[in-house]
Amino acid sequence: MQTPVIGPDENLGRHLRRLLKYPMLDAATEADLVRRWQQHRDVRASEQLVGSYQRLVVKMASDYRAYGLPFADLVSEGNVGLMQAVERFEVDRGFRLATYAMWWIRAAITDYVVRSSSLVRLVTNEHRKKLFFNLRRLKAKYQPLEDAALSPEATAAIARELGVPEAEVAIMDQRLSHRDVSVNAGVGGDSEVEWQDLLISEGDDQEKQVIEADEHSKRRALLRDALQQLDTRERHIIVERKLREEPAKLAELSAYYGLSRERVRQIEARAVAKLRHFMQTATGADPSSGAAPA
Repeated sequence: MQTPVIGPDENLGRHLRRLLKYPMLDAATEADLVRRWQQHRDVRASEQLVGSYQRLVVKMASDYRAYGLPFADLVSEGNVGLMQAVERFEVDRGFRLATYAMWWIRAAITDYVVRSSSLVRLVTNEHRKKLFFNLRRLKAKYQPLEDAALSPEATAAIARELGVPEAEVAIMDQRLSHRDVSVNAGVGGDSEVEWQDLLISEGDDQEKQVIEADEHSKRRALLRDALQQLDTRERHIIVERKLREEPAKLAELSAYYGLSRERVRQIEARAVAKLRHFMQTATGADPSSGAAPA
């Protein structure tokens, strides 16, 4: 399969217009095209597959524009990952190519960014490469309601999951944190008060705002404690599905865990019930209407 590289004499717009002429595929057509390529090396089949997934490649490449690299190069690298996915995809697994391909596309673009971007010079070894591209996600997983420095427990958990030294986790967290000044950052190491809680305009009722800020901190602490009642998989699914600005789709988590979408939905529902039961009990509400399953 030939890589659809954007040549020097072809601008990005022309390239995309050429590839976006391919329609989106239904599941049966997609499976047929994959088999035709894998079994018979049918070039037309590969072109249809690559063309039909350009929308996905372009969307994912857009997430990396902030690194200052040529967008055309990001798209080209994404297509390398797409073709690797087409080559390795197992049609009989029962899910769509898009669910599988997105991991390969992201990996290819990520590798290109690491190799090329002056903004990631700090990524000088495999450990730091893992941390640079995974720390924010894992920090949200193990410490979802805190924007301050990682706790020792979260640092140890991330180090275990990525197979890197705890010291490198702490160093990378510090480096990444220095690049972003967040109004959600805590005022002091152990403070529940955030900088945004202190940004009170002169015309506002300050007493009311202080009370609201205190209630906000208590709710955050309660939810954080509730999340600790879940096992690692339940907590990850809840964070990805309920606490993200752009929630993960069931199909994505299904592919990640190797479970059916219905099974992921059941785990999510069980976790929500556990959270509700814990929070009702902690606040003195009657939990009898929604006891958590064992």
